[in-house]
Amino acid sequence: MTTVCNLGFPRIGLRRELKKAVEAYWRGDATAAQLHDQARTLRLRHWQLQHATGADVVPCNDFSLYDHVLDTAVLFDAVPQRYRSLLESDPLRGYFAMARGDQRDGLDLPALEMTKWFDTNYHYLVPELEARQSFRLRGDKPVAEFIEARDAGAKARPVLLGPVSFLLLSKCVDGSRPLELLPALLPVYAQLLVALRRAGAEWVQLDEPCLVLDLDEDAAQAFQHAYAVLTKAGGPKLLLATYFGPLGPRLPLAASLPVDGLHVDLVRAPEQLDAVLDALRVECVLSLGVVDGRNIWRTDLDRAVTLVRSAADRIGNDRLQVAPSCSLLHVPIDASLETGLAGELRGWLAFAREKIGELRVMADAVNGLASAGATLELARERLQARRGSRRVHRPEVAARVAGVSPDETRRATPYAQRSRLQQDRLQLPPFPTTTIGSFPQTPEIRKARAAFRAGRLDGAAYEAFLEAQTARCVEAQERLGIDVLVHGEFERNDMVEYFGEQLEGFAFTRNGWVQSYGSRCVKPPIIYGDVSRPAPMTVRWSTHAQSLTRRPMKGMLTGPVTMLQWSFVRDDQPRAETCRQIAIALRDEVEDLEAAGIGIIQVDEPALREGLPLLRQDWGEYLGWAVECFRITTASVGDCTQIHTHMCYSEFNDIIEAVAAMDADVISIETSRSRMELLDAFVRFRYPNAIGPGIYDIHSPRVPDRREMSELLRKAMSVIPADQLWVNPDCGLKTRGWTETMAALEAMVAAARALRSGQAAA
Repeated sequence: MTTVCNLGFPRIGLRRELKKAVEAYWRGDATAAQLHDQARTLRLRHWQLQHATGADVVPCNDFSLYDHVLDTAVLFDAVPQRYRSLLESDPLRGYFAMARGDQRDGLDLPALEMTKWFDTNYHYLVPELEARQSFRLRGDKPVAEFIEARDAGAKARPVLLGPVSFLLLSKCVDGSRPLELLPALLPVYAQLLVALRRAGAEWVQLDEPCLVLDLDEDAAQAFQHAYAVLTKAGGPKLLLATYFGPLGPRLPLAASLPVDGLHVDLVRAPEQLDAVLDALRVECVLSLGVVDGRNIWRTDLDRAVTLVRSAADRIGNDRLQVAPSCSLLHVPIDASLETGLAGELRGWLAFAREKIGELRVMADAVNGLASAGATLELARERLQARRGSRRVHRPEVAARVAGVSPDETRRATPYAQRSRLQQDRLQLPPFPTTTIGSFPQTPEIRKARAAFRAGRLDGAAYEAFLEAQTARCVEAQERLGIDVLVHGEFERNDMVEYFGEQLEGFAFTRNGWVQSYGSRCVKPPIIYGDVSRPAPMTVRWSTHAQSLTRRPMKGMLTGPVTMLQWSFVRDDQPRAETCRQIAIALRDEVEDLEAAGIGIIQVDEPALREGLPLLRQDWGEYLGWAVECFRITTASVGDCTQIHTHMCYSEFNDIIEAVAAMDADVISIETSRSRMELLDAFVRFRYPNAIGPGIYDIHSPRVPDRREMSELLRKAMSVIPADQLWVNPDCGLKTRGWTETMAALEAMVAAARALRSGQAAA
């Protein structure tokens, strides 16, 4: 019989229970025991929900208090020396210190570097390794959570990040190669597998997403060696899970590994099924990822059942599993709660709970159960209704996209000329200081927003409240001596949701939360139809803030690629087409800001690198339309208007030429967690425009001092000419408190002034 197996489930809870519990612990309002109790409650609830919805096998050890890669590093004792003493004395505090830093009780511990998990908006902590690293088991989390599931009556399969992907996703701080540590790591993995077998685990899922990347010969040999060792360890049966793309030329390698099962992604790459069936060893189980683990649209069940049946005809039902394409970490939990959506639209959606139900229908259909027929017919009706809906297609939007000319994607004057005109207008000092956009979103602000949305606070009172918050923010920046100001974005709930709420073609959920990193959760908008802008979105707040100061005030927008990447995007047309629609809508806003007198406009694209295809052969097409969309948004402004953009937590050294092609006058980037390593690209490539490398990490409560920031600025000056250098934080400040924000910005301004003084003295 074809079985339903899930690869991973959202951790945060339907109502963000994990976020609230973790943050209560950070504040000192809850004990470690209370946090662990809440985590246990969530795990039990999620196992029960998955089984009740139709899963035969549920995942365990997919749960994390912060990040599963961090969990793996701690589990195998890949802990940098700076955290060891704290981790030994207080394991939970030490764990969170690795995630977000710690600056209490005389300690000053910066966090691990953080970056994007493949091409998703989930962020993972990058393990720090070094040559001759030793490993050992620290604790028994995978075994304990399997026993917890077993004792609760769940048929569970432990999930581990595979050893090769773990090393490939890590960094060696001494310049050595992570894969050289594989011989030291494998015995500890083998020890863990034996412990899981002794606890009663029949299968273990080893996630090796790096198998879908471009691999060199060393990586291929590492996979061969690793699985030759692990399959002889005496542990449970091994399911090798790949996802996020096709195996392609890596298929012979994956199929040759002596594992008991192989999972492949048939959502991203349905065309690979025949090749996988041809390559599969006769004793190997095949797991088919036939439901999209990264988007929220209902599956075309007829198409999916056809794929599964074709596999069953080849290898038989008993060797077949159906599953999501990847972990369901990337989608919300339950679409049935979205009663605020139009009934038609709600019927098009499938969150984690509904996706497991879809898998159950597929398995039942392939297994010959007549009960699947009615559900399949309902799915056909909903799919047809979506395809024919008038709310999806708007001819006037398509016409505007088709009418974009090449001239509309280029600034009128080269940067070297327009930068002089901008300086004449703005009169900025050397090493100008600014921030990325948002300022702290305090409980008072969130309470006022909630009251306004619930009708307990009228529009006039809410606007007066926001004006007061904006005035406070502007006054604070002037007092600090920041050169280019922002209005603080207090009217915005989220940098994508705020804009989507004012654009046609977007819809929004009430409970559609997904984890971005740690306790940071977002509610991605749903792009269901053609996108347009009915009215100005930000002009009112930017012009109000500019009226409060004589210093330049930046207008702040989220860019078209980031709007696309951080939404659940319609799947009935190419993503490039949807992105162009967003770009034209944002261009209208840019032009209105310029007409209102705003001389600096920042169009943030933190997700540009995130959207890069995983295989290098596909980069050119993506970068072509992504850069074009940014330029559609920004190229119509005059020479005196300065365009900024911002990128964060992405390795973009290998696409620096495309970043330059965006032709933003100023780009700000995240560099502090990596200690300016991201600036390596500027050694080989002479970046033509201005750049602000972030000099402190806003995702940590830790406040660096002026000397630390000055050191990072000096590193930046070694590769960036002084006349191109701006000074700014890594990212927006909405998640921080006012006290730490003011202290950090004061140090940042002092570092910039010291740099100016040094230049003057020279």
